Amino acid sequence: MSDTIDYGKLMHRAMRGLIQEVLTGVSEHGLPGDHHFFITFDTRHPEVELADWLKQRYPGEMTVVVQNWYEDLEVGDEGFAITLNFGDAPERLSIPYDAIRTFVDPSVEFGLRFESQDSEEDEGDDDPTPDGDGPGKPEAQHHDAEVVSLDRFRK
Repeated sequence: MSDTIDYGKLMHRAMRGLIQEVLTGVSEHGLPGDHHFFITFDTRHPEVELADWLKQRYPGEMTVVVQNWYEDLEVGDEGFAITLNFGDAPERLSIPYDAIRTFVDPSVEFGLRFESQDSEEDEGDDDPTPDGDGPGKPEAQHHDAEVVSLDRFRK
């Protein structure tokens, strides 16, 4: 057993549990009111499943919107799968919680950001990079934990 409590790891586990609980409610009852989600995830995570053309178009990270058109939302203990519409072409995505970098519900000014994902339970190297995607981005600084500030989501 370690000499210290890894609060960062515990906080990330709790935040992923919150995402799982929210998505489970949506899968069972649909999106209530004006709620909708922007979910940014690491497309390089080894357990992410998406079409090859999407991986080529988004080689580092991708943000999906769960709002008006989605189907077959399946939520599990390790991640979720969903069918989304990309230019009138439905595509199935499978996203592990460990691959999620941000989860935002702008309708209520709520957001989570995962700055560091280096736990012993994580199987991939999921180091986050700065916002945006594409080659040539600088490496992100590693942090043990981050206090989630909702100020940037306020209108």
